[in-house]
Amino acid sequence: MVDIEKANAYAVERFMEARPVVTTMAKALDVIPGMHENMFLHAGPPVTWERMSGPIKGAMIGACLFEGKAKTAEEAEKLLKSGKIEFSPCHDHMATGPMAGVIAPSQLVYVVENQTHNIKCFGNLNEGRGKVLRMGAYSDDVLAKLRWMESVLGPTVKAAIEAAGGIDLRAILSKALHMGDDGHNRLDAASILWTTQLAPFIAKTAKDTATAFDVIKFLGDNALSILNPVMAGCKTMTYAGHNVEGSTIVTTMARNGTDWGIRVSGLGDQWFTAPSPMVKSLYFPGFTEKDACPDIGDSVITETAGIGGFAMATAPALVTFIGGAPKDAIETTLDMYEITEAEHKQFTIPFLDFRGTPTGVDIRKVVEKQITPRVNTGVAHKDPGVGQVGAGVVSAPMKCFEDALIAFADKYGFN
Repeated sequence: MVDIEKANAYAVERFMEARPVVTTMAKALDVIPGMHENMFLHAGPPVTWERMSGPIKGAMIGACLFEGKAKTAEEAEKLLKSGKIEFSPCHDHMATGPMAGVIAPSQLVYVVENQTHNIKCFGNLNEGRGKVLRMGAYSDDVLAKLRWMESVLGPTVKAAIEAAGGIDLRAILSKALHMGDDGHNRLDAASILWTTQLAPFIAKTAKDTATAFDVIKFLGDNALSILNPVMAGCKTMTYAGHNVEGSTIVTTMARNGTDWGIRVSGLGDQWFTAPSPMVKSLYFPGFTEKDACPDIGDSVITETAGIGGFAMATAPALVTFIGGAPKDAIETTLDMYEITEAEHKQFTIPFLDFRGTPTGVDIRKVVEKQITPRVNTGVAHKDPGVGQVGAGVVSAPMKCFEDALIAFADKYGFN
C-alpha cells in the first residue's frame, strides 16, 4: 500500500526546493522537446481544430502568417484545417504559454532552468496587454510588433540575460510578493525588478543606444514583461514534483477555452478534463460576458506552484483590475489553504504574518471539502482576431478532480 502522505510531502518539498533561473533565449525549434517545423503549441489540454476556442484559432492564424506559411487569414485557416499542421499542448513539450499560448517554431523562447533539479522549461516573449496574439488577435499591427520582438527585443534580451549570468526568478518572486504582487495577474513589482536587473546589461550589450532605449522602455512599460518566464519557472517547480508514486498532488492545471485540464503527480501524464467555465470578470468598456471566451491559458501553472490566485492576499490592489473587494483577495488565499499540502518556504504573505503561500493542491482535499482552486486571469474575446476584453476570477471545475481521484483509487487499489 502506498504512503500518500509521505509521497505528497516529498512532491511538494521538491516544488519548494526548486530554484528557476532564466539562462538564455533560443529558437523554439532548436530547444523545445519534440518541436518540428509544422507543429504549433497551444495552451491547455489537447484539442482539435474543430473544438478550438476562438482565441486559439486566431492565434494559430497569426502564427501561420508570422511563420510565412500563409499570406492571408483565409489561406492560414485552410492550411490549419488541412491536417498538415500538428497541434500539441505546451505542457506536453515542457513549455507554457499564456492565454491562447501559441508558440511557433521560429519564435524565440526563454530557457528557464530549475537549477536544483536540472529541469528546463520554455516560454515565449510577452507582448503586453490588449490586442495581442495570445488573445487571438492577428492584425498587421499585432504581427508587426511580433516581428520587432523577434528581431530586436528578443536578441537584445538574450544577450543581456547571458551577460548577467542568468536571472533568478525565485528571488524576484519572493521579493515581489512583499511589494504587492501575486505572481500572476499583478506582476508590476516583479516586472520592474526584472527590468532593473536586465537594464545595465542591455545598455552594455545592445547594438546601439536607440535599441537599448527601445527595449528598456518596452520592458518597463509592460507590467507583464516577466509573466512568461515566471510561468516557465513555475512549470520547472511543479514538474520537480511530478511522477511521484502514490502522490495526489496536482502538478499541472491548464485550460484552452474549451476544456480545463489537470494532471496529478502519481498518475503521470494523463489529462483529466471538464468544460472550461466562464470567468467572473470586470469587462473593459464596450464588452460584456456575451463577448467572452471561457477560461483559457497555461498561466494557472502559477497557482499550481503556490502563487497567483493562491497568493492574492499579498495583492489586494489586484481587485481594481479583476473586480471584487480587497477582502475577497484575502478570503481566496485562506480558502486555498484548505485544499493544499503545505505553506511555501520561499513565498510568504506579509498580511498573514508572513505565512507561506498555499502550495500543492491535493485532489483528495478538493473533493472532500468541495473547494476547487481559484484563479485570477485575463479574458479574451470569444471570436478570433479581437483580443482581450476583461479580467476576473474563476474556479476550476470539480469534475477534473473527481475523475482524477477515481483514477487514483483504481490505480492504487483503494476501491
